[in-house]
Amino acid sequence: GYQTAIVGKWHLHSEPSAFDFYCVLPGQGKYFDPEFLVRGPAPWPNNCIRKEGWHSTDAITDISLDWLQNGRDRTKPFFLMHHFKAPHDMFEYAPRYEHYLEDTEIPEPDNLHNQPQEGFGSVATRAFGAGLTKNHPSWGMAGKLGVPSSLPEPEHGSLAYQRYLKRYLRCVKGIDDNIQRLIDYLQRSGELQNTIIVYTSDQGLFLGEHDFIDKRWMYEESLKMPFIVYAPEFVPAGSHCNWLINNTDFAPTLLELAGLPTPPPYMQGRSFAGALRGEAKPSDWREATYYRYWMHMAHNLRVPAHFGIRDDRYKLIFFYGCNPDGSQQTPVAWEFYDCELDPGENHNRYHDPDCQPMIRRMKTQLLQLRSELNETDDAYPAIQSVIERYWDS
Repeated sequence: GYQTAIVGKWHLHSEPSAFDFYCVLPGQGKYFDPEFLVRGPAPWPNNCIRKEGWHSTDAITDISLDWLQNGRDRTKPFFLMHHFKAPHDMFEYAPRYEHYLEDTEIPEPDNLHNQPQEGFGSVATRAFGAGLTKNHPSWGMAGKLGVPSSLPEPEHGSLAYQRYLKRYLRCVKGIDDNIQRLIDYLQRSGELQNTIIVYTSDQGLFLGEHDFIDKRWMYEESLKMPFIVYAPEFVPAGSHCNWLINNTDFAPTLLELAGLPTPPPYMQGRSFAGALRGEAKPSDWREATYYRYWMHMAHNLRVPAHFGIRDDRYKLIFFYGCNPDGSQQTPVAWEFYDCELDPGENHNRYHDPDCQPMIRRMKTQLLQLRSELNETDDAYPAIQSVIERYWDS
């Protein structure tokens, strides 16, 4: 069978003991001088090593490369989960990138300033969120970036945006360079053509669109995830796939590619290995995907709790706006977007008469998906009360 390893971000309390080798960050981990939890004589999580003087992106790659070169049985196939901490939070980058892009002006998104603009959002969202301008100051990002509060808008937001984006891109440059190190190793070892490489993330990220930062929202910038596959034996270079997938599909797909076509019954997702091979989409493939955000108004980012569905064109979101016990109630509302005609989601069309047939259909789909996924709120009567009161509003 496969030799397995996980290196880098784990973000779970339990030990990754099923892997043959692990070296994982505790919690979120640190950008600099990172500590790693390893298998050892003491019970989990008391075996720890520290990479003094290292940036986490470099350290994670070095650990993976050492395992690839020295820690595995080369007579067996391998499965490596290589998880960077970056980019996260304040995008702390290695010092060698300090001057990267320093003379470059990063283009601003069209909807950075004067937000929320007319037509966007609803009573549930227009007063909330954290961003870069003085309109969305709750997380204090501009101040953390050293932007003087005395600077007026739009100059204040523009300066915050440049500093924010350059920190992000410098942090991501470290990821790019270290991925190149992994690919170079596979090339030198003669394994590149026989290795499937999957590049993805756990969510998207706002970089100033709608004057938002971070993730959490069901809007496109946060909902969509990068997903790139290198598999020269069956994935043509430059090809694209339009199947509607989500991250529950990752494990069944990887299992099928490894030779296990039937995933364990407890997995919710479905393999899309056929899409990678260029096959036609099955007639019973999902028509919509479900999303939920539970952490109501958490971390001064001021994102209300919500759930919704996205199909290949439309998106319907219900902001129920409370904690599971019903506390900290914020305004409740629906939002509906045509992501084909309005890819920036600048116009909520929930009250548009022309959209009502589609909204009714998607509400029916949403109820069905919540039932299938055991996502009803019977255990949370306060939330269920809000849903029942506003479902047809």
